[in-house]
Amino acid sequence: VQLVESGGGLVQPGGSLRLSCAASGFTFSSYTMSWHRQAPGKERELVAAISGVGGSTDYADSVKGRFTISRDNAKNTVALQMNSLSPEDTAVYYCRADRRDRRGLSQYWGQGTQVTVSS
Repeated sequence: VQLVESGGGLVQPGGSLRLSCAASGFTFSSYTMSWHRQAPGKERELVAAISGVGGSTDYADSVKGRFTISRDNAKNTVALQMNSLSPEDTAVYYCRADRRDRRGLSQYWGQGTQVTVSS
């Protein structure tokens, strides 16, 4: 199983970035995919999630209206479009896959990608 994030980097306040997560080794469409972030000295937090079937989405209040999560089940990818970035969005962003069935919870994490918002 692999989750590989890409697209992080340095961006000025007000700018945009698009993160991507490429998944392999599991049935991607069966999993809820989500993005999480962890800033220095803070706990990891959920940013956005998208269900496997139907594509329903959920966002942290802090990113609503600015970030958009999407997925392509044919390409086994999930993306996070981030607009109107502020220094408070600086963090390591992680991709996660979750599925709960009668056998229990299956959960996978990516290695993370750094997003720095600074002038």
